Amino acid sequence: MMPGSWGSFDTFMGAAVFPTGLILILVGGGELVTGNMMAVSMACFDKKINILQLIWNWLWITIFNLIGALFVAYFFGHFIGLTEGDFLAKTVHTAEMKTSAPFWQAFVSGIGCNWLVSMAVWLCYGAKTFAGKILGIWFPIMAFVLIGFQHVVANMFIIPAAIFAGHLSWMLFLKNIIAVFLGNAAGAVVFVSMLYFIAYKKEGVQKTDTAL
Repeated sequence: MMPGSWGSFDTFMGAAVFPTGLILILVGGGELVTGNMMAVSMACFDKKINILQLIWNWLWITIFNLIGALFVAYFFGHFIGLTEGDFLAKTVHTAEMKTSAPFWQAFVSGIGCNWLVSMAVWLCYGAKTFAGKILGIWFPIMAFVLIGFQHVVANMFIIPAAIFAGHLSWMLFLKNIIAVFLGNAAGAVVFVSMLYFIAYKKEGVQKTDTAL
């Protein structure tokens, strides 16, 4: 039986508008570490960059994504009150659900999440029109939110928002972020970058041989 929360209108609406963030990032030229986990690792597979450059990219993008998430969580969430007041119970409940997951559960959830996010990025890169990019991003992102998978940058916002309101702890935040980050990385690198690189690399070789 489908969980009752899946059928709630607020859950559906939240999932429906959530892709706006990634649309603004990708179409606007920004960077998100979960997207870079796919894009930069594929460049590494193709030997356009080395592993140190990959790690350096992931490190700095993660740091600045964290700074941005903490800024929004504190000033827009806590200071202005967008995650408090009537919204506090939902904020704390969501954060508690994420931090209460055991390491391996959070890790696997992270895999599922970034498998979908990486597919959204892949489809965006392949689309030639603005509308095509939006559609390519929209449905995979909406799906991961509806399913309830864990996204490391989203968690960088929602868990600190609960902490700023006086709930949870930074240690719980750190444990969750490590597990979800590793899961997101595995989902992007193994299930999208590596598999698509192998598939399209072979296709390219076959086409070259045929042309010859």
